[in-house]
Amino acid sequence: MKTIFAMWIGLVIVGFTNSVLADDSANNYAQVSSDGRAAVATVNPYATQIAIDVIARGGNAIDAAIAAAFTLGVVDGHNSGIGGGCFVLVRLADGRIFAIDGREMAPAAASRDMFVVDGKADPELSRTGALAIGIPGSVAAFDKLQKLGGKLTFREVIFPAADLAEKGFVISPALAERISATADNLKKFPASAAIYLDKDNNPRSAFSSLQQKDLAATYRAIAKQGPDYFYRGDFAKKTGRWMAANGGLVTHKDFANYQVKMRKPIVSEFAGYTLYGFPPPSSGGVHVAQILNILEQFDLDNLAPAERYHLIAEAMKFAFADRAHWLGDSDFTKVPLSIADKRYAQTIAKKISLDKTTPNITAGNPDIGIQHVMNKHTTHIAAADMDGNWVAITSTVNTSFGSKVVIPGTGVVLNNQMDDFSAQVGAANAFGLVGSDANAIAPRKRPLSSMSPTLVFKNGEPVMALGAAGGPTIISQVVQTLLYSLNDSMPVEKAMAQARIHQQWNPNLLFVEAAMPADIQQALQKKGHELKIWPSMGASQAIQLRDGKLIPVAEPRVILQNQRKN
Repeated sequence: MKTIFAMWIGLVIVGFTNSVLADDSANNYAQVSSDGRAAVATVNPYATQIAIDVIARGGNAIDAAIAAAFTLGVVDGHNSGIGGGCFVLVRLADGRIFAIDGREMAPAAASRDMFVVDGKADPELSRTGALAIGIPGSVAAFDKLQKLGGKLTFREVIFPAADLAEKGFVISPALAERISATADNLKKFPASAAIYLDKDNNPRSAFSSLQQKDLAATYRAIAKQGPDYFYRGDFAKKTGRWMAANGGLVTHKDFANYQVKMRKPIVSEFAGYTLYGFPPPSSGGVHVAQILNILEQFDLDNLAPAERYHLIAEAMKFAFADRAHWLGDSDFTKVPLSIADKRYAQTIAKKISLDKTTPNITAGNPDIGIQHVMNKHTTHIAAADMDGNWVAITSTVNTSFGSKVVIPGTGVVLNNQMDDFSAQVGAANAFGLVGSDANAIAPRKRPLSSMSPTLVFKNGEPVMALGAAGGPTIISQVVQTLLYSLNDSMPVEKAMAQARIHQQWNPNLLFVEAAMPADIQQALQKKGHELKIWPSMGASQAIQLRDGKLIPVAEPRVILQNQRKN
């Protein structure tokens, strides 16, 4: 278990640093429009610039966010793209708030034990190749978002990304590393190799140009014909034929049956602010609220640094234990939203000592005395405008280049989201996460996710949009940014720069960034934590309304790493 997670966390360091312009700077990742009325933050300068250009052509924050998402599918295809899924939280200018579920869906022929061989889950089956692929939801979700509040047409926000795909862009050292690290699996699929490997079947090198004409053609077809091209037209048919010839389960009918789900956001309170998070099949909204609820049971302002880190780690352990037991697709299993209730947090807080770690943590019972029960490589986009549109999109194809499959003639990297199901109770996925029957595979079910797009309000008005990339560390990143910015009144850029920790219960390790002072690390060890030190962790994006101005903030770790590599 520790080996699996250690392999993944090592990828976090380089996996979320993305293709960048040769002269990239902090301003390229997070930009404000020339008139100051809109702002965008992404993990890639190309995506941010195209989003800002869309605003200049009369678009709003919604148009910009969608344009950025399609662009990331071009320059950031190892992390996200239309072959994957997304969660969208949006606050429209008229005050309405929507949670758009574009999560991938299991095919109709999926079965509970489809990855079990000789009584044991085979992780390779759920991570590489045809069986790993779920029905992508991003195209449908972006179309829904556009119709809810965009000013431009779907065609107008897609074409800039299509043009970039055809003209090509410069491969950064970070993207080159991801290609190199996954080359052996990419070689298994000719259409994938044709894009990311050279004529000698070697990984494309840094600073070379990458053109994706098939992807450009796919984008233009979606722009002209709408989502029907993807879900009922040629794309779905090509995918169905490839699947049938390569042992997959996905059919063109699965594509036709895909539906966006409109969910009810998780609403919680912290430090005088109202938070809107994403509900199941995301675990993010529930557990961000749960961890913050636990933290506020303590006198945070008067804790020593080591005590505070210790408390955060303990709260994370309890939350991730609950995640493993209770969380899944709420259309298939009852998920107790009371996990995010402050009364449940009070019962957990009583179990936490500030002096030592809590042994033998197990999932709690959030419904004791509470009646209301409801019936990983990734990227995040934040966009906002002064008209009142605020958008938080977290999008993914799961691990680097997803399933490694590109359907011939499409240019689209398909996800390996089936790995986010519990292939077998107690078996770890690529991120070291385990699950229960609540997240077991079932036809047309959506796998559990850690994606945590979040909107923050003060006195009923939006003041922040944020989210992160990094598998389960998404939850811990969002929690820590909210803690430092809301409770400690730090500007978001300073909040993001604080040394991060991550504890996900299983494996029982506390991951800490090397930037954490040695004396604090030693104090945490004395309290019983087993530490794993990593250079840096995660990639967050946010926009904050501060002093009447929109302040976009991109992950400082990504910017610094890319500047060093270039």
